[in-house]
Amino acid sequence: MAQTKFSSEVEAVDAMAKSYTELKQEIGKVIVGQHEVVQGVIISLFSNGHSLLVGVPGLAKTLLVSTIAEVLDLDFKRIQFTPDLMPSDITGSEVLGEDRHFKFNRGPLFSNIVLADEINRTPPKTQAALLEAMQERSVTVAGEAHLLPSPFFVLATQNPIEQEGTYPLPEAQLDRFMFNIPLDYPTYDEEISVVKGTTTVKNYDLKHVLSGQEILAFQQLVRKIPIADNVLEYAVSLATKTRPGTERATDMVNNYISWGAGPRASQYLVLGAKCHAAINGKYSPDIDDVQAIAKYVLRHRIVRNFKAEAEGINEEHVIESLF
Repeated sequence: MAQTKFSSEVEAVDAMAKSYTELKQEIGKVIVGQHEVVQGVIISLFSNGHSLLVGVPGLAKTLLVSTIAEVLDLDFKRIQFTPDLMPSDITGSEVLGEDRHFKFNRGPLFSNIVLADEINRTPPKTQAALLEAMQERSVTVAGEAHLLPSPFFVLATQNPIEQEGTYPLPEAQLDRFMFNIPLDYPTYDEEISVVKGTTTVKNYDLKHVLSGQEILAFQQLVRKIPIADNVLEYAVSLATKTRPGTERATDMVNNYISWGAGPRASQYLVLGAKCHAAINGKYSPDIDDVQAIAKYVLRHRIVRNFKAEAEGINEEHVIESLF
C-alpha cells in the first residue's frame, strides 16, 4: 500500500512505481496479456484523465475495468449504452418523496470508475450529459449542479467494425478522452491461457492495492514532477506538427490529414509522459516517455482525408512519421 504523505517527491515517485508494479501483478491474475492496454489505462487514471478502448467484442474490456476497480478498492458501475438511453438514466433524476418534496436519486455516473459500454450507440443528447460529467466532474439536474465522487474516471468502449445504428462521437467529446487505446486479439499462447482459465472453476484472490485517497495523492504528484524545457517543447512540437497548412506541419501531415490535434493534446502529452516516467521509477520524463504515450494521445485527435483512406494510410503511420 502506498502512503498518502511522503517526506520527499523522490520517495513519492518510488512509492508510485512500486504501486504500479503491484497493480500489474494483481490485474495479471485475471487478465492475460494486454500489457500495453493495462499500462495505458493506469496512466490515464493516475493523470486524472479518461480513456476510450477500441476493440471488437470478446476482448475482456469489461473484465479489465471491473478488475482494475476491484484492486483499486473503488466503486464501479457499468452502463450499457443503447439508442433509447436518456440523460436522466445516467445522471439520475428528481423524484417526489413521501414527504411531498423532491429529492435527487443519483444515477450510475456517481461512481469512481464508470464503464460506458459501446458509447457510440447512444444519441448525442445522452453523450452530451456524459461530456459534462467528464469535463466538469459534475452533473446538472433541474438547474442544480451535483458534484461527482473523486477520483472519477470514465472508461468507454467502442466497437470499430459494427457501425449500424450508431452515433459517431463528436470531435469535442473525443478530445475529452486523454487516451484512445486499441485492443488487439491475444496471441495464440495467450488465448490458450484465456480458454484454460475461463472454462474451469477458478477463484481469483485479488487484494486491494490502492485506495481513492492514495490515487488522488498520485494525481497531484504527477503534476508536481519536473520536466525539462526541451522535453516539454518536444511534446508541444509533436502536437503542432499534426496541423496541416501550418508552419511546422510535415509533408505527410499536409498530404494526408484534414485536421490536427489541439492544445489539449500538448497538455496530455506532458502529463502522460510525466506519469509514464514515474511508474517506471524515473523522477523526470524524457523524450522516450513522450513517444511511449504519443500514439494514445494523438490517434483520435487527427482526422485523415480521403487521400489517406484511399491509400491505406492510418493514424499510426502519420504519428510514427512525426518521430
